[in-house]
Amino acid sequence: MTSAKPFAAGLMLIAIAGCTSVAGPPPGTVEYAAATVSRAYDCGLKVDRGRIIARLDRQDRQRFIAANAGYAVKSYKAPHRCDAAERERVQGEIGALARR
Repeated sequence: MTSAKPFAAGLMLIAIAGCTSVAGPPPGTVEYAAATVSRAYDCGLKVDRGRIIARLDRQDRQRFIAANAGYAVKSYKAPHRCDAAERERVQGEIGALARR
């Protein structure tokens, strides 16, 4: 059951991040990319997750997959809507992640 603690901690961080717009993983990190992908799904955007993963360094891919799974669970249980401005911002970030 040792894997439950990091998972619970991750979910708690996600919940806290949802409370404010400034909380969350810092931009440029694998966790930020995972959170952005999750938010894109929340906003109903198409995401080429495989392309984003392929552009990550080999050692970062597993971290991305684990972080993205945590965000997906939270998103599935409590989906969020996004307004047009946020949708546009997230769409731009997803495009940048797919091109980097």
